[in-house]
Amino acid sequence: MKAFTIDVSICNGCRNCQIACKDEHVDNDWRPYAAKEPEIGAFWIKVEEKTRGQVPWVRVAYTPVLCSHCTDAPCVAACSYGAFERRDDGFLILSPEKCQGCGSCVPACPSHAIYFNDELNIAQKCTGCAHLLDNGWTEPRCVDVCPTSALKLIDIPDEGAIPEGAEVLPGLEGAQPHAFYFNLPKRFIAGTAVDPDEREVIIGATVSISSARDGAVLEMKTDEFGDFKFDQIEPDVYALSIVAPGFEAVSMEVDVTEIDRSVGDIFMSAVA
Repeated sequence: MKAFTIDVSICNGCRNCQIACKDEHVDNDWRPYAAKEPEIGAFWIKVEEKTRGQVPWVRVAYTPVLCSHCTDAPCVAACSYGAFERRDDGFLILSPEKCQGCGSCVPACPSHAIYFNDELNIAQKCTGCAHLLDNGWTEPRCVDVCPTSALKLIDIPDEGAIPEGAEVLPGLEGAQPHAFYFNLPKRFIAGTAVDPDEREVIIGATVSISSARDGAVLEMKTDEFGDFKFDQIEPDVYALSIVAPGFEAVSMEVDVTEIDRSVGDIFMSAVA
């Protein structure tokens, strides 16, 4: 049973996967697997880009998104014409011959991975490059060109099996998708402890955050630059505190329910 894995932490946003997909499918008719893909307006795999945090802690996360070839796919349930075909290897094919152009499958996909081809009046999506796999290739074009191996094609033992440490895209829980993600961006809190009198950073200060939801506490020391960063934490409101010998403790509330937060330079006053 075939499945994709995507490690977001090593995707560098090169978009080679998007380009290779276009190269393979634009102006190429691979029926019965797929009709030609439009040059613009559709990405059977796309790299979503999200800017996180604020200056000076700004990060960009890249997340490749493609059809997850779900076993219990919402798009299949929405189709009244039986246009979807499940292969023995697990890939879900949207037949260009059986599709009647009703478009009901497009909004049904939680990850927005199905596109409507206005010229051909059919819906289309990733095929897993099944036409290549059936003719000697061992992996789809997107996987073949990924320079960091962020994209891989693996074998899973059975439907519903999830690789250890992986998760699925939001909205696909329970759909038994065949695309698994590692290191999907959560939230971060970052900042720098500073001694304003000496105009120096504070190394080795103890920084802790406490979750308002469940009281869980995380702790770390500031590094040689006075920096700290709590990464991949759950969206929540946190009580942050910084303690360092010879300085008054600092406490604040940090809300990362919606976005990541850079709290900037935190000035700590020396104990009188």
